[in-house]
Amino acid sequence: MIERIDTSRRMSRIVKHNGVAWLCGQVGDGATVTEQTRDCLARVDALLAQAGSSRERLLQAVIWLADMSDFDEMNAVWDAWVPEGHAPARACGEARLARPELRVEIIVTAAC
Repeated sequence: MIERIDTSRRMSRIVKHNGVAWLCGQVGDGATVTEQTRDCLARVDALLAQAGSSRERLLQAVIWLADMSDFDEMNAVWDAWVPEGHAPARACGEARLARPELRVEIIVTAAC
């Protein structure tokens, strides 16, 4: 069975199937990459909880940065957020994001 949570015409914020939760991409508020990453990960936490999952059950993360020069700044927040021993498979790349003020977007898949 596929379960879709917070579904609109365009997308679902969470899709669950066979014990896996796929979260839609999250962006955050703030002027800096640090602020946006912190806010983004707080939103990921909320969606993980809604899906019946947590940071300890991460399977994969895809991170998009508007500018790869922000890689170290984003990683400082990311490394503090991921529980020791629970790092997911991860990819990070540079992309033009949906709005010019956005500097980071994170997409997470987790076991639930």
